[in-house]
Amino acid sequence: MEQIGRRVWYLPEQEATDRPNLGYIRGTRYALMVDAGNSPAHAALFLSGLAERGLPGPDFAAVTHWHWDHTYGLCALPCPVIAGRETAEQLEKMSRWQFDLPSMERRLAAGEEVLFCHENILKEYPDPASVRVRRADIVFDGALELELGDCPCRLLRVAGPHSMDSVAVYLPQDKIIFLGDSTAEEFYEGPAHYDPRRLKDYIALLEGLDFETAVPGHSEPEPKASIMEYLREELCAAEGHSL
Repeated sequence: MEQIGRRVWYLPEQEATDRPNLGYIRGTRYALMVDAGNSPAHAALFLSGLAERGLPGPDFAAVTHWHWDHTYGLCALPCPVIAGRETAEQLEKMSRWQFDLPSMERRLAAGEEVLFCHENILKEYPDPASVRVRRADIVFDGALELELGDCPCRLLRVAGPHSMDSVAVYLPQDKIIFLGDSTAEEFYEGPAHYDPRRLKDYIALLEGLDFETAVPGHSEPEPKASIMEYLREELCAAEGHSL
C-alpha cells in the first residue's frame, strides 16, 4: 500500500495478470475502496495490506467501470458495492455468464470479450469456473456525492475513450482523482484506438476539475499537467495532426 495523501492510499498495479491499482480513502466516518481487483486473491491482498497498516476495511466499494480486472474481486468483499447505472447493468449481465472454457471462447469469438482479457483471466484463475460476478448494491446516474466524514467524495460519470460507463472518484479537498482506465483507448470496438470526439469531451471535463494528482488504472499517480499533456497528444494523433 502506497500513501499519496493524508487519507488516501493505493495498492499498486501488477502487470503479470493485469491487476489494476486499487484505491482506499479513509474518512472519519467511512472508508471507501476504489475498484475491487480482478479476483478474490487480488481483493484479499488489498485487505491484508490495510490490516498490516492498522487501517479498517472498506465500508463501501466503488467500481470505475465494468471490465473484469476492476470487478471480479467484488465477490470477496464484505461491503456494499456502488456502481454507475451502465456499469451495474453490465455486472448484472456478466453475473449470468458461464466461465467454463467453451463458454469463454464463444464470448471471445462473438466479441463480448477480447483476447488480452481472456488470456489474463486464465492466468489469474487456475480454475476459471470459480469466477463469480457480483452485482451492484447501490446504483446511481450521472454523479453521486459521498460524505465519508471530513472528506467529501464525488463519483462522476466521465465516459471517456476507454469505456462509456467510466466513473471517476474525485476528492476535491485533497485534489486527488482516481480515473480507472478512462484515459486509455477503446479496445472492444476493433483495434485499440481513441475516438476523437469522445476524447475531446473527456479532456474538457477533466480540465474543469480542480485536481493535482490523478491515479490511472494501470500506472503510477501523475500530476494533472502530465495527464493532460498525454491526452492532448493522443487527441492530435487521433485527429491526424500534431501539436
